[in-house]
Amino acid sequence: MRIFALIMAGGVGSRFWPRSREKSPKQLLKIFGDDTMIQATVQRISKLVAIEDIFIITNDIQKEEMLKQLPNINPENILTEPFGRNTAACIGLATLFLKKKSSDAITIVLPADHLVHDEELFVANLREAAKFAYQEKALVTIGIQPTRPETGYGYIQIKDNKSSSSIFPVASFAEKPNYATAIRFLESGEFYWNSGMFIWRIDSILEEIHTFMPELFFGLEKIEQSIGTEAYSQLVNEVYKQLKSISIDYGIMEKSRRVYLIKSTFRWSDVGSWEEVYLLSEKNEDGNTFIGDVYSELTMDTFIYSPEKFTAAIGVENLIIINTPDSLLICRRDQAQKVKQVVDALKMQNKSELL
Repeated sequence: MRIFALIMAGGVGSRFWPRSREKSPKQLLKIFGDDTMIQATVQRISKLVAIEDIFIITNDIQKEEMLKQLPNINPENILTEPFGRNTAACIGLATLFLKKKSSDAITIVLPADHLVHDEELFVANLREAAKFAYQEKALVTIGIQPTRPETGYGYIQIKDNKSSSSIFPVASFAEKPNYATAIRFLESGEFYWNSGMFIWRIDSILEEIHTFMPELFFGLEKIEQSIGTEAYSQLVNEVYKQLKSISIDYGIMEKSRRVYLIKSTFRWSDVGSWEEVYLLSEKNEDGNTFIGDVYSELTMDTFIYSPEKFTAAIGVENLIIINTPDSLLICRRDQAQKVKQVVDALKMQNKSELL
């Protein structure tokens, strides 16, 4: 059983503005530790997958920096999309290149910017999921045991009947809930956080794309015939222009009857906002996390990132303060998910120098 890893690394990380930009998005930054998030992801999955079988899919803007940060990855394994069309198209395009190497191999699909503790348990979960996906031709997703009524994650509901020691058929997918619904999900014991990690055979996912997303499938067929020819770049652009922007969750996982969930046994975070970084960071006796030269007085439960200039905070609490050479973000911690709106506003104002 051959196993490929496909790491999705083309996002902008708009909730991490002003540090995350189009040319240097979250996955290319050092958020925790000495490695960037993409470097940590590659290092983690290389404990299960041979380095020559690890593939990255990104975009042309980020490819050069990917090559610099990942010198051990074969440059041919760093694939690019002409522009973003969400995860269904991204995964579909990359799968064409994997299929040329082995049509029934397992693919482990991973986001580039997650934080995983307990890496041995992570690898053990993936190995079990890969074996199940190969034997049953199933689409397996990793479910994270909820620890709080989180409103920033999607949820997956499992069925009662047990299919193996830790793998369950999926009953339903749920979008990000309000707080009351998140509490109900948590109390039911049937719902798990949607990690956005998937394990399946190449032939299995292509069959499901053919069934549930025929427009994407026939577009991929056109592209596949041109791989390795001069016509490839133009054809990819033409096909992508006609594709709808749909996630793999909505396009396939919510519709397929082959979907299973494996309960994770490792600690995980999608590091989806500055608030999540604060929660995961070490804090001083006042509940503060400071990166850089910071003076504080009567300041509580606040995250300050300001490595390039002296910053003083007096009499504030529950804030996120991100200080970069050209921008300053100040927001309440409970509003950190709205940072994306700043990026949207900058696009509307054509302030490309800040994106």
